[in-house]
Amino acid sequence: MPDAPVPSRLDQQLAFLNEAEKLKSVVRATPIHNGERFENSAEHSWSLALWAMVMADQADPAVDPVRAIRMLVLHDLVEIDVGDVPIHSQGGHAHDCAEVRSLEEAAAKRIFALLPPDQAEDFLATWLEFEAATTPTAVYAKSLDRSQPVLLNLQAGGGSWREYKVTWSQLETRVGEKIARGLPQLWHTIKARVLPWFERNGRV
Repeated sequence: MPDAPVPSRLDQQLAFLNEAEKLKSVVRATPIHNGERFENSAEHSWSLALWAMVMADQADPAVDPVRAIRMLVLHDLVEIDVGDVPIHSQGGHAHDCAEVRSLEEAAAKRIFALLPPDQAEDFLATWLEFEAATTPTAVYAKSLDRSQPVLLNLQAGGGSWREYKVTWSQLETRVGEKIARGLPQLWHTIKARVLPWFERNGRV
């Protein structure tokens, strides 16, 4: 029996892009701006790419905004396999859980392996850099990833804060500290906008 044909480079790239379309079906815990439905992970990634462009002048000079956009477009593709793990879900630090990290890394390796080897290696390295959050660019990207849902929840009248009964101290610890690490002025501004919601709702 003849061997199966080896996929061409273009075949591999299209296979990856077809797989990536599945991100549009992953529903997140955060509602969209008007609260009428939940955001999907592809929308979240697009929004963060826009954030990275707009906020570039707020970033540390060592940050590479174009690389940050690459990170943010790729970072949630693992949710195709793992799903969205809300940061305010039971335990509060689900994203830091070793089991979740292991599942997400396995998903990254599977999904990026659909690409030609050179692109697979590059994309996986970019994803791992984002996850480690030790370079200035990754710290910046992580700060944006935490910022966008906060303001989206505020626009939607509380969103997932209501669902998970989030307190102000929890928001500061789980989200605020990570935003401030890369974009301290942004967190200062977000805090001024968001804290009154928690005060009005008795969650301070």
